[in-house]
Amino acid sequence: MNETIQVLMNRKSIRVFEDKEISPEIKDIILAAAMRAPTGGNCMPYSIIDVTDQSIKDKLAETCDHQPFIAQAKMVLIFCADYHRWYRKFKMAGCEDIPAPELSNMVLATEDAVIAAHTACIAAESLGIGSCYIGDIVENFEIHKELLNLPPQVAPLCMLVFGYPTQQQKERKQTTRFAKSSIVFENRYRELSEEELLEMMPNDRTKAFYNRKYVSDFAQEMVRSTKEIYKNWNSKE
Repeated sequence: MNETIQVLMNRKSIRVFEDKEISPEIKDIILAAAMRAPTGGNCMPYSIIDVTDQSIKDKLAETCDHQPFIAQAKMVLIFCADYHRWYRKFKMAGCEDIPAPELSNMVLATEDAVIAAHTACIAAESLGIGSCYIGDIVENFEIHKELLNLPPQVAPLCMLVFGYPTQQQKERKQTTRFAKSSIVFENRYRELSEEELLEMMPNDRTKAFYNRKYVSDFAQEMVRSTKEIYKNWNSKE
């Protein structure tokens, strides 16, 4: 394998970091890589919030499902789908009958934001810096809207925390992934048989996973908060 493939295959989520700062030069490299990520029509319909205020990190550690390691991360980036900037530009340019952004705009902006985020993730990995995605940024939207000064048509959809991994984290085994046959289909979608579904994950583990990820309190908060995010996105205020 070449170095790029090795970085992709070796990457794992890191939640314990050394007390070692990420230099401004390294941060700039990671951000530059993110901004070179593919984007539809060279539109870049996203914004990146670089959280350097420790008090904001501390708050995010609580609002994002009470995860203290967020506050300990040496770099925290929040990737937002952003139509607000373009909406203002369209008005400045004299465009007529500008509609409120639709769900399709949010989907496309989310794709570009996540592509940029993962480019930052892999760039950091190649520099020896670990990272962890925090999906809980979509919870508690009203709090995050005020905390991050988010205007209408801006949706915080992806957060990454970074730091140099401890030796224990470097040596920790990767989690396994599902078999290729369960995920990759040729030409058309293929319905998995019950035997294949059982092979993918035993029923007892599936029940535990369901209870933890789909009907837990935080999952219900995500459902509620996501609706508020879309209301803010669809606003022309």
